Formats: sequence, C-alpha cells, structure tokens
Amino acid sequence: MTGASPLAGAVEVLPGDGEFATAARFTVDAAETVLPGHYPGFPIFPGVCLVECTHQGALATAPDGAKGTALAAVESTRFTGPVFPGDRVDIAMAWQRTPDGDWQCRARLSTARGPAASVRLRYARRPAGEAAA
Repeated sequence: MTGASPLAGAVEVLPGDGEFATAARFTVDAAETVLPGHYPGFPIFPGVCLVECTHQGALATAPDGAKGTALAAVESTRFTGPVFPGDRVDIAMAWQRTPDGDWQCRARLSTARGPAASVRLRYARRPAGEAAA
C-alpha cells in the first residue's frame, strides 16, 4: 500500500470463494507500533486497525468492476471480540454493487477465539483526474 497506514505488518491475500467472495489475513505482531499506547500493560489491537486491515484486504481483492474505486465511506463497524498481539485475523469479504453504482464490501473478521468484528465499507469511482492513493 502506498498511503499512510497505522499497520506495520502486511495484509496477506488468500484465495476466496469466487469473484465476489474474497479473503485476507493479518497477523498482529507484538511489535505493531499501535500496541504500546492502546491499554498500556494490556495491549489490544485497536478497532481502527481492524478497519484498516479490511480496507487493505478490500483494495487487494476487489472484483474487476470495483478496481479503480476509492473508499467513500465506512458504513458500519461492530467490534465483537478482542484482538491481541500474536493473533491471526482472518478476513472474509463479500462484494456487491449498490443501486447507485458504487461497490460495497462486507467483511467478517475473526481470530482463533471467534468473531472479532464486522465491517461494511463503500467504494466509489474517483472523480476524473484524481490520483489513486
């Protein structure tokens, strides 16, 4: 990724279940720079970083029609379980077109302990002349 990100590690793309079902994974290294300040003495991976993992996974796995779009909105997030250093976060994503022609990515994030979050992101075409981040 070329833009700024709170993540030190990389999101790994995994095989999905088809053109509109994609997957990714992120392993939370104990050296992630966001951990020392987030609940000092009891590090928990911040929810905003789970959203970023989803966004990076979405950019890397977007279906052909969604390529060249930009994040337009974080439509919904729900954090359902903690993510700790050393956890592997599996990200299952499903893509669909919206009635207005944008793309929506719905993601379920989980660790070995169970569900961690659900995230819904919307992607839209960039205005003419706007460069990709």
